[in-house]
Amino acid sequence: MKVNTVALTVFILFFVLVTVVGFLAARWRRADDALHLDEWGLGGRSFGTWVTWFLLGGDLYTAYTFIAVPAAVYGAGAAGFFAVPYTIIAYPLVFLFLPRLWSVARVRGYVTPADFVRGRYGSRGLSLAVAVTGILATMPYIALQLVGIQAVLDTLGVGGGAHSNWFVKDLPLFLAFAVLAAYTYSSGLRAPALIAFVKDVLVYLVIIVAVIYLPMRLGGYGHIFDLAGQKFATLNPKTHKPVGSMVTAPSAQWGYATLALGSALALFMYPHTVTGVLAAKSRGTVRRNMAILPAYSLMLGLLALLGFLAIAAGVGKGVAGFNPQLAVPQLFAKLFPDWFTGVAFAAIGIGALVPAAIMSIAAANLFTRNIYKEFVRPDATPAQETKVAKLVSLLVKVGALVFVLGMDKQLAINMQLLGGIWILQTFVSIVAGLFTRWFHRWALLAGWAVGMVYGTWKAYGLSSPATKHFGGSSATIPVIGEIGYVGLTAFVLNLLVAAVLTVVLRAAGAPEGKDETSPSDYSAEEGDPELENAPQPVVAH
Repeated sequence: MKVNTVALTVFILFFVLVTVVGFLAARWRRADDALHLDEWGLGGRSFGTWVTWFLLGGDLYTAYTFIAVPAAVYGAGAAGFFAVPYTIIAYPLVFLFLPRLWSVARVRGYVTPADFVRGRYGSRGLSLAVAVTGILATMPYIALQLVGIQAVLDTLGVGGGAHSNWFVKDLPLFLAFAVLAAYTYSSGLRAPALIAFVKDVLVYLVIIVAVIYLPMRLGGYGHIFDLAGQKFATLNPKTHKPVGSMVTAPSAQWGYATLALGSALALFMYPHTVTGVLAAKSRGTVRRNMAILPAYSLMLGLLALLGFLAIAAGVGKGVAGFNPQLAVPQLFAKLFPDWFTGVAFAAIGIGALVPAAIMSIAAANLFTRNIYKEFVRPDATPAQETKVAKLVSLLVKVGALVFVLGMDKQLAINMQLLGGIWILQTFVSIVAGLFTRWFHRWALLAGWAVGMVYGTWKAYGLSSPATKHFGGSSATIPVIGEIGYVGLTAFVLNLLVAAVLTVVLRAAGAPEGKDETSPSDYSAEEGDPELENAPQPVVAH
């Protein structure tokens, strides 16, 4: 593929900009004691409303979102819009419990959700289950960010041709990875927090320009929707059914609704989203962000429209086996001026760096606090914790890079879908624990295990044209008989098992773990004695 020199130059300029910002972030609000996990892994718990808003936006709305949501609309139509209602559902739900999580974590010095589970239930096993689930669910998510960068690099025409040796072909991705690893190691969470400003401004700019400028070139939205409708009415030669639809069919509505609800419940169970929340400086900051983050859902709806625009622009038309994930990059390359194509690709590329950095930090925090310190070196000092977390963040990114380069990218997508099923199984232990101590720790662990096994088993049995196993996330719901999201079915089984076994274990007098929290911890505000006595990061002036 021919290299687009102008677009590549603009892309590189923005990449250099965010690299400089990433390294300078180490000097931003520098602490006297930088070798503390609160500092490296949570930015000193000092981020205000706008920094947190950009950080969480950069964390939730990733490069893969930029690629995958329009790709789903391009390939199937209305079903691809499920991401819009699920983010709308999510914020009112998490508004109820995230402020409580922030308060108890700030009072008790918790860095991860597994720290909270350990303190609430006095269970090392349950804490380990939550930590391992978080790490496993995060790894393929990081890999998909690298897939997003790779899609952009392929469209730019860099990295050599298909017949180049593997090193030349993947050299640009190696360089991007090396830069990401270096500034994350150096600056911790402060780096993605600052870079998120650049990323989100670019994303908003590109999407607003795209949904106004591109339809003018394609004959208006009426014409675009007509062409999309014609494409979706085409029969699949293998199934003899339409390839998609402009409106979700009645038979698919259970699947659509359960996937949206299950995804909403899972969204703030991911370690990287919890990390963004715990980095906020106050309970009020968390509440305000839950109120203003839905602005990103509006952006997501506009982003989904790009799938229809790609159809109208003829992207992939007549190309056998066309990869829908290239729909947006090729749409931009085809219709934007070269210089703005570079801006758009920079938005996607930087949109991969920010969440990949936060995800690797979150996974490193989990390993350090809930595996290394809990089971390997209980007497580890804060400085030793920080050093281990830095090294683990590098290993996590290396693992994601090997995953992308050494395995089929479809496997990364399948594993990310499976990760969504898995992470949802931590919801009962975390969220229920923020409101009640009624559930027994052993019952919660059993419920988690049942949900994990059932979800994995059902997902393994799902096939698609691209893969024999883990080919989807929807299957028949027991008793109801409708097709629905496997993760939500597993979650219901998890909850039922936990509730029934709690009754049984309480009746049998099974020992309960020690709860180190107190009721006032969950509502602590700025100025309360609990927070006044909590460990305070010392910031240099």
